[in-house]
Amino acid sequence: MASLLFNPGREGYLSGEIVWKATSGSTIKAALVRGYTFNATHKFVSDVTGAGGTLVATSAALDSLTNTDGIADAGDVTFTSVPAGAAIPAIILFQSSAVTGGADVAATAQRLIAYIDTATGLPVTPNGQNITVAWDNGSNRIFKL
Repeated sequence: MASLLFNPGREGYLSGEIVWKATSGSTIKAALVRGYTFNATHKFVSDVTGAGGTLVATSAALDSLTNTDGIADAGDVTFTSVPAGAAIPAIILFQSSAVTGGADVAATAQRLIAYIDTATGLPVTPNGQNITVAWDNGSNRIFKL
């Protein structure tokens, strides 16, 4: 699975505004996205939708987050009952809560982390059924800082 990291997401890790750790309280989610062209300078989920992207389905909070050796990994995720429609070419990862946790914040404050458009099964054409994403089990897992 190839991943591109958003530059403000990298900054968020270094400043402590994004935390990829199961015990942090922050919530990391994934979304299936179509109609969006990656822009490394985008910072928030609202930048994706403002650039024409559609979040077709959003996951629950990712679980089993690990960050050993700077490699991000999580449990596989299932998007339930994804509406039938055009092919979905990408997945975005984002922190949906404040860094300290709590409820989801507005899309204008949800921090983008990664954009994935090269993986087994992408693009995927939804047919109303569940779509399961099995993260790469290779050396870089979901992504590596």
